[in-house]
Amino acid sequence: MDKNSITHVSDVTNDPNDPPEASKVQVGRERLSNRLPPHESYEGRHRWDPEMTWTPEEERKVVRKTDVYLLSCICVMFFGLQLDRGNLSNALADDLLKDLNLSSNDYNNGTTIQLLCFLGAEFPVQMITKRLGFKKVLPTMMMLWGIVSWAQAWMTNRSTFYVTRALIGLFEGGFIPGVVLFSTYFYTSTELSTRLALFWSTLNIARVISALLAAGILKMRGIGGHPGWFWLFLLEGLLTCIIALVAFLWLPASPTSTKGVIWRKPWYTEREEAIMVNVSFKASALGSRVTVDIGHVLTKPCQRILRDDPAKGLTAIKEPVRWSDIKEAWMDKSMWGLYLIGLVAYIPATPVQGYLTLTLRRIGFSTFDSNMLTVPSAVLQIFTMLAIAYSSNYFNDRAFHVIIGEAWVLPLLVGMLTLPDGGRDWSRFTLVTLVSGYPYFHPIVSSWISENSFDVKKRAITAATYNVIVQVGSLIGSQIYRAEDAPYYHRGNAVLVALCALSLVIVFAQREFLRHLNRRKAAAWNAMTLEEQASYQSDVTAREEDGNKRLDFRFSY
Repeated sequence: MDKNSITHVSDVTNDPNDPPEASKVQVGRERLSNRLPPHESYEGRHRWDPEMTWTPEEERKVVRKTDVYLLSCICVMFFGLQLDRGNLSNALADDLLKDLNLSSNDYNNGTTIQLLCFLGAEFPVQMITKRLGFKKVLPTMMMLWGIVSWAQAWMTNRSTFYVTRALIGLFEGGFIPGVVLFSTYFYTSTELSTRLALFWSTLNIARVISALLAAGILKMRGIGGHPGWFWLFLLEGLLTCIIALVAFLWLPASPTSTKGVIWRKPWYTEREEAIMVNVSFKASALGSRVTVDIGHVLTKPCQRILRDDPAKGLTAIKEPVRWSDIKEAWMDKSMWGLYLIGLVAYIPATPVQGYLTLTLRRIGFSTFDSNMLTVPSAVLQIFTMLAIAYSSNYFNDRAFHVIIGEAWVLPLLVGMLTLPDGGRDWSRFTLVTLVSGYPYFHPIVSSWISENSFDVKKRAITAATYNVIVQVGSLIGSQIYRAEDAPYYHRGNAVLVALCALSLVIVFAQREFLRHLNRRKAAAWNAMTLEEQASYQSDVTAREEDGNKRLDFRFSY
């Protein structure tokens, strides 16, 4: 398979009988910027200059700055997120359930409570974030869940376990889609999936560091008369609060408002700010191909934020989301299949990962060994996730790369299902490690949804909706391994095999549905004359109302 065998759908203009490139109006989101100037309320409007040009090296410098300043901060925040999401799993290896007199079903119920509160917070948090801004809301959320995390050290029974699970879910809800949406203001769609993969790789790095920390901290059992998990929750929760405090002082308000307590000077020069938000009509960067735009020949532009996605200029960062926006986003049929992917696709690996340390303990490994043996799967997933994200960008493909990730898990689950009971500890460990280290395609699907949502408000809603549905899937996954099925979970693994096969079908069906929508749009578009196409593209009001339903918008798959 070569790079040209899989082509991003927005680059496929129409069919082989189309007229030459220089004699027709172009389609695709990235070709609409000259038709869609930013609103006056857009915070980067003062830097907008459609006649500005720049070199590829200047753009690479801007991207490197963004990676150093923004990406690094967000990755550290993700690190704190994973510390507080993963320390419960590490605490299981120190007899947390026994100390609190909890059963496996109580643990599942606590996970369920956390997820329900997480889901309940998603949309309110997105609406608050759009009104108050990411700079204020994201660090506040982190500080709140960090406080609850260290407060878990004083859990004494099932009730306190349930309460802390509920509060952590409430304060974490909406954080990830908020970070994803915030990142879209700094990165193009081509850059986004790789950066999201780096975000989620940070979660796996945190898994490794968390396992190493847990292996040492849990040895503090008995100090001050407390169990090891007491110190684990306390120390890691306090670390999260410190990260949140730094994030308050570090994060920018927008690409054109980056000064703060830590940064006395802006991240970017005025020219670099203009590069961040502008269109550049410079043929040398992307080739000499030309397009006709109402009779004027324009060189193909370099793609930066508004050139890549002009709809970002239609919504200010603090512009609130209305309930009518939510309803409109939910009625978009092109997103339904992606939501279904979010519901089903991650379930097959969820219980395997969640019960990793507990499974290792039950098949005979010590507390220390159980925590250390989670490291290989975390390291493996860093490499597999980055590799699949890079490949997805290189081939401009989404669906087949999701299928690759799901197909990785299926034979391993079959192996776990058919492996005889008793013994074979290292064989079982190998299968569990390979499942837990599968190519996590969540960044690809998140980017896929972002690409196919036309405007920023819809993107915020669809991202939150998708994340809610993913958590519903996690909720389902948390109930598949039951106490009466332990320790080998044959019935649970059979369910996971069936869900994995179903997921493969859903991804392929979504791909074909989006192709069908594109073909239908292309047929209607080709039936129009050049004058009709030009007039159609000039209707800015209709474009803002119709979004991705427009005939010149193409869905990526």
